[in-house]
Amino acid sequence: MAHVLATAQPLALLKRPPSPKASFVDGNDKARKARHGESESDPAVGLAVARHEFGEYGGVNMSIEASATFTVMEPEILRRLFTGELGPERDQLYIYSRHFNPTVLALGRQMAALEGTEAAYCTASGMSAISSVLMQLVGAGGHVVASRCLYGGTHALLSQFLPRTSGVHTTFVDMDDEEAVRSAMKPGETRVVFVETMSNPTLAVADIPMLARLACEAGAKLVVDNTFTPVVVSPARLGADVVVHSMSKFISGCADIIAGAICGPASLVKAMMDLQDGALMLLGPTMNAKVASELAGRLPHLPLRMQEHSRRAAEFATRMRLLGLQVTYPGLPDHPHHDRLSAMGNPCYGAGGMLCVDMGTEERANSLMYHLQNTTHFGLMAVSLGYYQTLMSCSGNSTSSEMAPDDRARAGISPGLIRMSIGYNGTLDQRWAQFESAVTLMKQETTSASASKLI
Repeated sequence: MAHVLATAQPLALLKRPPSPKASFVDGNDKARKARHGESESDPAVGLAVARHEFGEYGGVNMSIEASATFTVMEPEILRRLFTGELGPERDQLYIYSRHFNPTVLALGRQMAALEGTEAAYCTASGMSAISSVLMQLVGAGGHVVASRCLYGGTHALLSQFLPRTSGVHTTFVDMDDEEAVRSAMKPGETRVVFVETMSNPTLAVADIPMLARLACEAGAKLVVDNTFTPVVVSPARLGADVVVHSMSKFISGCADIIAGAICGPASLVKAMMDLQDGALMLLGPTMNAKVASELAGRLPHLPLRMQEHSRRAAEFATRMRLLGLQVTYPGLPDHPHHDRLSAMGNPCYGAGGMLCVDMGTEERANSLMYHLQNTTHFGLMAVSLGYYQTLMSCSGNSTSSEMAPDDRARAGISPGLIRMSIGYNGTLDQRWAQFESAVTLMKQETTSASASKLI
C-alpha cells in the first residue's frame, strides 16, 4: 500500500488545478475582452478568448462530468446550497445535474461568448429553450406579439398549447410593419415580442433594432430565435433581450444531436433556475453532459463552417436564378431585406446557408426533390438544417404543417416552396452539376406529361 501511495502522490500533481471559480456570467467579461484586444462585433473572437476548460488531468479537452448528483464534505454545506448561499457560480459547488452541471455550464459560457450575452444556459432541445423562456417571461394570462411566419412548432406552441395550458394569447403580425407591431402591443399585458432573425422558411430578415425599440417602449422583452443565423447575426448586440437557439442545427453541424440554448442576462438564467419557481429548474429540460462535451468541441469551428455554408448558398442562389428558378436568398441584391441584413450582420460571414426555391406546386417541388436525392445525389430529403450535406423539404407539408392553410398563406408559404439548407461537402461545381441535371430531368418529365395529355 505504501508503494501505491508513493506512486499516486506525484501523479496527483499532474492534475490540472481547478479553473477560476465557475460562473455562467463570465462569457461576456469586458475586462477580459480589453486584455485580449477583442472586437465585440466578431463572434469568432469572442469564442477564441472565452475561458478554455482543461480536462481533470490536464487534457486539452474538458472532462465530462457525468454525475447526476454531487457530494459535499460537510452537512451544513448542503443546507446552504439549497438556500442559495453557496452555488456553482461562486463556489464550484453543485447539487444535482438538473440544476447545474459543470460540463453543461462550460458550454453555456461558450454560448454566451458566441452571442455576446452576459449568460447562457443549454437545454435538451431548441423547443424546450423557447417554451421555458416564454413560460418564465410571459406568465399565465399574458400576451405575446409574434411574427406571423415562424417555425411550425413555435407557431403551434403560441397558437395552441400556451393558450390551452396557461391562458397566454398571441397576436401574430407582419414584423416588417412597424405600425402593426406597435398597434398589437397591449399596455400592461404584452410581455414578449418574439421573432426569428431569419424567418423559417420564407427567409424574411427581422429589423431587430426597430423591434427592440418597440418592445422597450411597451415594457416587453424581445426574444429572438437565431437558429438560422449563428455567427452571421448577433441579435443581443442589436438590442435583443434574449437569444434562443436550436443547437441541433448549424451549431451541431452533424444532425446527430438534439439541443438548445438560452442566451441573455444573468438575472434571467438565475430566475429560470430558481428552486421554487424557475421554469428551467422545475420543467427540467436538462442537457446531458456528454452532449455538452460534443457541442463544446464543435463550437470553435462554427465560424468557418458558417462562412462556407454562406459562400455556397450565395453561389447556388445566383446560378439558380440564371436557370430561371424563383429563388429567395437574403444575399441576393434584390431580396427586400438584403440591405438590412448587410447592416445588421457580422462582417465576413455572408447571408447564411438557407435558401428557398418556389416551384409553384407541391407536385413540381416533389419531382425536383426526388431527382435531387435519388437520381443526381445533390442532397437529401429531410427536415432540419445545418448539416454538412444539403437538406431539403417542402415546408408546407413538413416543418410548417402545424400551421393552418390560411396562416401558411398569410406567412407567404406556398405549396411548392422548397427550403434548402446548403451543405459544403463535395466541390461546389460537382454539386452544381448535380443540381442542373436534376432540373433538366424534371423539365423533361413535365414536357412529356404535357405532351401525353394532348394525345
